[in-house]
Amino acid sequence: MKLGVFTVLFGDKPLEEMLDHVKQSGLKAVEIGTGGYPGADHCPVNELIASEEKRSDFLEKVTSRELTISAFSCHGNPISPDPKVAASSDETLKKTIKLASMLGVPVVNTFSGTPGGSESDKTPNWPVTPWPSEFTEILKWQWRHKLIPYWKEMGEMAEEYGVKIGLELHAGFLVHTPYTMLKLREETSGAIGANLDPSHLWWQGIDPVAAIKILGREEAIYHFHAKDTYIDQDNVNMYGLTDMQPYAEVSSRAWTFRSVGYGHSIQEWANMVSALRTHGYDHVISIEHEDPIMSIDEGFRKAVANLKAVQIDEPPAEMWWA
Repeated sequence: MKLGVFTVLFGDKPLEEMLDHVKQSGLKAVEIGTGGYPGADHCPVNELIASEEKRSDFLEKVTSRELTISAFSCHGNPISPDPKVAASSDETLKKTIKLASMLGVPVVNTFSGTPGGSESDKTPNWPVTPWPSEFTEILKWQWRHKLIPYWKEMGEMAEEYGVKIGLELHAGFLVHTPYTMLKLREETSGAIGANLDPSHLWWQGIDPVAAIKILGREEAIYHFHAKDTYIDQDNVNMYGLTDMQPYAEVSSRAWTFRSVGYGHSIQEWANMVSALRTHGYDHVISIEHEDPIMSIDEGFRKAVANLKAVQIDEPPAEMWWA
């Protein structure tokens, strides 16, 4: 496995300056935004699709620094009931899949999306309880008429272009747990798997190591985000885990995103790295920084240092003792 970074946090740096910074930090890979929520500060998608020369130049800037691109990321809501949001997310995803194929980037990361509760809805509807029974009926309708049809189409496109799609398991979207990930994968395509981010599992009460085992057994982990979450149990008792306070309300929030090692112990991160290795993941651990009480540079440095302490770089040795 290699260590990398989701470069959206360096959006203020030009491409080559960003790549130099990543290289100097001792990392081996970059995950680059191509639109949607992450933006496309370092990747002019339309220009690159249109020009082989520009694609070669773009890739050379990465490879000349002995870096690789672990994924393109274009998180959005392609099944939104807002036609403009859905069309924009869909177009960005399709262009990103094409560009990934052209540049040999193996994974495209995004969200599964959330539709409305009916054809007449104008805003997303995310059911979280089976009763009253209309919530169950809404969820069934969403999967049958929106989620599965869309991702069948995208799975076929990904297969055609030789690219894998990593859906980030993020609450608020229909695919947010190992179960929903595997259910969608079964109903659509093996090209669709997980961009596993433990920060979104912890606050749902899911053990990331257990999730790695569940998804790893199905060879369904295509990418991995390194981001931590601090759970404040006193605040959980007040607000619950579905806390709707703004992220800036750190002192009262039930949970807060943190840099690696500042929400859970280094031992827990070592356990995750070992579980990834044990269950067949051999791609990139990509640092994502959304820590509200650290600067970008300090949070990034802390994450790099803590992950280097637990990273497994080399292939395993033969069992000479057995």
